[in-house]
This record gives sequence, structure tokens and C-alpha cells, in this order.
Amino acid sequence: MSFALITGASKGIGKAMAYEFASKKKNILLVARSENLLSEISKDICKKYNVDVYYLAIDLAEENAAKKVKQWCFDNIYTVDVLVNNAGYGLSGSFEKYTYKEYQAMMQVNMNVPLQLIQEFLPSLKENKQSYILNIASAAAYQAVPGLNVYAGTKSFILSMSRSLSFELRNTNISVTCVSPGATESDFANRANVTGEKALKMAEKVNMKPEAVAKFAIKAMYAKKTEAIPGFLNRATTFFVWLLPKKISEKMAADIYDL
Repeated sequence: MSFALITGASKGIGKAMAYEFASKKKNILLVARSENLLSEISKDICKKYNVDVYYLAIDLAEENAAKKVKQWCFDNIYTVDVLVNNAGYGLSGSFEKYTYKEYQAMMQVNMNVPLQLIQEFLPSLKENKQSYILNIASAAAYQAVPGLNVYAGTKSFILSMSRSLSFELRNTNISVTCVSPGATESDFANRANVTGEKALKMAEKVNMKPEAVAKFAIKAMYAKKTEAIPGFLNRATTFFVWLLPKKISEKMAADIYDL
């Protein structure tokens, strides 16, 4: 019996992916901080889709979190053939708004934990007939974003690391996919302390449903795509950002976040 392990599975895209995998009769392992939410989701998925669902309530910012997740799977004999690194959050505002410790915690969840989980699970993933790694980055990975400066950097890391790893594993049984969503209906803005009116109003106009992003991401993963961006507008924006001089795209981003 094999499972898809999803981090950040209690809300937003992670939660939507849990339901999408379950609809395909895939057994699920849910990892997030909120035990109450994980318990509710697990019961609902079991009832609706009749698949096996287990969860681990853990703060991924804590020390050795990735090792604890792997040990949990080992102790319970959960075979993981799909690893979804979805957990992450942002910090919005000027660079000086946050302390180093606050940035460090975000970098831990956004970058270090995905890297550590991949290292922890890679040996066992190689033992399956076919395995998948799905990393969730962000459209912010494609440019410098004043107002989300360190967050954008963490997502650029995920995108670059995913592409390199995909190439390194090209002749193995493991496929690596990185999906970079744009604005999505989730708790991101609240968690990131986004206060700029322009940013909030723009997000309201272009937000994608987490269910749509989840369906797109899983389809891209099973198609073994290396890199994918959900939504025509997000793909078009990323293309135009690539065309524009960097100072112009950075000025546009700064205006959105009132900097």
C-alpha cells in the first residue's frame, strides 16, 4: 500500500490536493500544524472516497522536523511514492519589518524542509516502481519582488533546485515537478501580513481556486512535467516579466506592495 505525503495539508492548495488525490483513489498522509483541521479533513476524505488517510500534526519550523516526518512513516510502515512539498508562507513588507529569526523560520519551512524531506525520502522513493516529487513554488519565483523579497528568494530556490534535481534524476524511477501558482484563494495574504490595498484588490480579481491549482498540479506531476504554471494570466505575466527590464518589473511589484 502506497501513499501521497502532503505537507501544509490543512488549508488551501495542500488541502485541495489531498481531496484531488483521494478522488483518484490514492491513499494520503497529511502533515501540518493544526491537529483539529487534519482530523476533520481525514474523516471527511475517508467518508467520501474510502481511502486510507493518516496525519501527523507537527510544526515544520521546529528542529529536525523532516527527520520526524520520515521516522513517523518508517514506524508505521507507510510507503511513500508521492512526496508533495507544499508547506510554505510569506512575509510581506519592507525588509526591515522583520527580524532575522522571523526570516529564518520562513526559510526553514519554505526551503530547508523540502530539501531535507527529499533527502530523507529519496532512498525509499528509489525502491518503488515509479515515484514522484511535487514541489510547490510560486509565480514570485520568476522575479525579484520588493515587498515579498525574502519569500520570492525562497521560491526561486525551490524552482531552481527542482529543475536541477529533475535533470539529475532523469534516468531513474523518480520524476520531479515544480508548480508555481500565482494568487490563490488561501490564507496566504493574512499569514504574510499583506496590508497594501493594491495587492489585496489585485489578488481578489485574479485569485485562482485552490481546487483548480491542485488539479493542475497533480496532472502536471503525473505527466512528468519539470515545470508548470497554472492559469493563462499567470503564464502570460511570467512571460512579460521575463521580457521587461528588471528595474521596471521590480518597480511594478513595489507599487503593488506600496513600497
